[in-house]
Amino acid sequence: MVHLSLNLLKYYHRGFVCIRFALGGCTNRPFYKIVAAHNKRARDGKFLEQLGSYDPMPNVFNEKLVSLNLDRVKYWLGCGAQMTKPVSKLLGLSGFFPLHPMTVTGAERFHKEQALMTQAASQQEPTSASEDEQPIA
Repeated sequence: MVHLSLNLLKYYHRGFVCIRFALGGCTNRPFYKIVAAHNKRARDGKFLEQLGSYDPMPNVFNEKLVSLNLDRVKYWLGCGAQMTKPVSKLLGLSGFFPLHPMTVTGAERFHKEQALMTQAASQQEPTSASEDEQPIA
């Protein structure tokens, strides 16, 4: 068995502060609060401070709404808070951080798939038209 020093043991049991999403809303209508909370707490449980909100459902103008208090995010990061990957992706898209590498990779993969789909669709149209023009004997 590994023996932990007293200070390390206290740190291990207390956990740390993380910036993450807290789920709100109702069935088929999610809404997230961006909060600073202890990592040992439940996802939707008590939190230290609400730093913003995120509505992933597109509105009338096809926009996903995000509101952030960037001063408080900077404060919590300065205090040593860790960020979860979804929050870091969101802050990267908002321009607060550099873009997460998987966000860029996912976007490139999506554009390549779309290009292949349009190319395949354009190749199928002329061949089907030429088949229809052949006379029946």
